[in-house]
Amino acid sequence: MPRSLSTRLSMLHRTRPVQIAVLGAFWFFGDTAARAMGLPIPGGVIGMLALLTLLGTGLMKVTSVGGGAKVLLAEMLLFFVPSVLAVLDHREFIGAVGLKIAAVIFVGTVMVMVVTALTVDLCYRWQARHA
Repeated sequence: MPRSLSTRLSMLHRTRPVQIAVLGAFWFFGDTAARAMGLPIPGGVIGMLALLTLLGTGLMKVTSVGGGAKVLLAEMLLFFVPSVLAVLDHREFIGAVGLKIAAVIFVGTVMVMVVTALTVDLCYRWQARHA
């Protein structure tokens, strides 16, 4: 491996801002692809599927984006601040409509947690069988 490429990869493993930029680039290219092809799938999903493919095939190592992903997950609450401010602007969300929305959010969150747990369990079992 050429020295300059090795140095760049080493920098990617160590610097979280670069890792966050790489994750953002996956989102950007996924969003661009979704818009260009007129797909009804969010660009972030396409970008993360591309990232998952690279991670699954071994073309990209988890250490290349792991630190940046941890930073984004740790600061996830900041991503919801605009939503909270929108609720304060629309008082109708605090009544029956708000309860319906809260129920949908709760059920959706539980569904995501269950599917994530089952997926992790499935991957763990698959990995244990092939180890």
